[in-house]
Amino acid sequence: MSDTLRSAERRGPFEWELPVGAVPGMRVPGRYFLSESLAATLEEGALRQLANVATLPGIVRCSLAMPDIHWGYGFPIGGVAAFDQDEGVVSPGGVGFDINCGVRLLATPLAEGDLGEKAGVIEDLYRAVPVGVGARSPERLGKAELRGMLEDGAASAVSRGLGLERDLERCEGRGRMEEADPTAVSEKALARGLPQAGTLGAGNHFLELQVVDEVYDPVAAAAFGIEAGTVAVMIHCGSRGLGHQVCTDYVRTLESAARRYGIALPDRQLACAPIASPEGRAYFGAMAAAANYAWANRQTITHHVREVLGQRFGLAPEDLPLVYDVAHNIAKFEEHDVDGQRGPVCVHRKGATRAFGPGTPGLPPGLDRVGQPVIIPGSMGTPSYVLRGTEEAMRLSFGSTCHGAGRVLSRSGAKRRFAGKAVREDLQRRGILVRAPSDAAIAEEAPGVYKPSGEVVRVVDAVGLGRLVTRLRPIGVIKG
Repeated sequence: MSDTLRSAERRGPFEWELPVGAVPGMRVPGRYFLSESLAATLEEGALRQLANVATLPGIVRCSLAMPDIHWGYGFPIGGVAAFDQDEGVVSPGGVGFDINCGVRLLATPLAEGDLGEKAGVIEDLYRAVPVGVGARSPERLGKAELRGMLEDGAASAVSRGLGLERDLERCEGRGRMEEADPTAVSEKALARGLPQAGTLGAGNHFLELQVVDEVYDPVAAAAFGIEAGTVAVMIHCGSRGLGHQVCTDYVRTLESAARRYGIALPDRQLACAPIASPEGRAYFGAMAAAANYAWANRQTITHHVREVLGQRFGLAPEDLPLVYDVAHNIAKFEEHDVDGQRGPVCVHRKGATRAFGPGTPGLPPGLDRVGQPVIIPGSMGTPSYVLRGTEEAMRLSFGSTCHGAGRVLSRSGAKRRFAGKAVREDLQRRGILVRAPSDAAIAEEAPGVYKPSGEVVRVVDAVGLGRLVTRLRPIGVIKG
């Protein structure tokens, strides 16, 4: 056992803390939430990253990690950290390369039996939504439309007829960050983003047909528009090559800036700059623009999903309402209580999602009494869950919770252990159809690559980082 792991102190049934001093230079403790079984998969590298984040200037309260914690770039995935807006820093490693990788859920009036030949539905969706590393949009967007995506997010797609006005109400922040600065986005990033609007991408991105097979909180489920026994559609993707390039560009810029501002970094992957500095403002503006692109991207995919289901089942867009859309990899200015005082902080969520509780300003009408919908995907063969945000999350984690099950194997390790063809056939025997560009893509995302989603959400619910509302069983998956 390493010194870092040895220094961890148990604070409750599911709460652990790394005290100041676990690694040199920590300004605040590190805190994480795990069950005994999840702790058995905890990587030393992820825990050290959690402690390293606690060394950054202006961090407030503590460095946090959610129950899906695993090793990432700079910050652990599942990491949450808030920084004082005057004395703190902003870090690309605290957001990630896939800026605003996020997930949205569509409700439908269909039962599983209404789908008929399920393979045909999956095939139609696969043709309608481009997938894979080099996926290109069938749309021919110009620079004006791209700028609209960067400035206005989901609203830019709705304005072009790719959605409903109500969709914006059901997006975190109405699917837009007002701090977006397209002029801070490089020409290379713009060139990568121009042909990729409305594409799913690769890696862990997916489009999944699911059945609502358990309702734990009927009141919240009704408020969200989710009904037991119905089919739902989950979409998980982000800002594609544009967001990746923004992160790549600014990791280099902010690594130099950190040296200029005299910031000592325990890990160069924590490249950062003061929030108020020119470099910090430029990154934040570019990151916000990439986040807006991601919301527009998911909105465009939503439109194509509605087209397919509308044509097959005679449904109007209004029959396929958006339950909610949440961001996973993002930094935002928010109001939170710190040391008994409420004030603005810059909250980094890296593989973590908002879980704002009842009464939080900005929640859509009808949801302010129950809390924000929280969408936690499983893997291809395991359930996904919808939870609601809580007052406990506001107090414990700056209104944050986990974003998924969390990997336990790298992609290369997954391909060594699993055969894509065998995974696909096993899932088919369980009634789950999988469509992907290759068997290698399936192997990389095999259910065994991830922590058990049920155990992750059990911890979330027990701690109060979210409260269970519904469980969703996968029946058809399109992988990027």
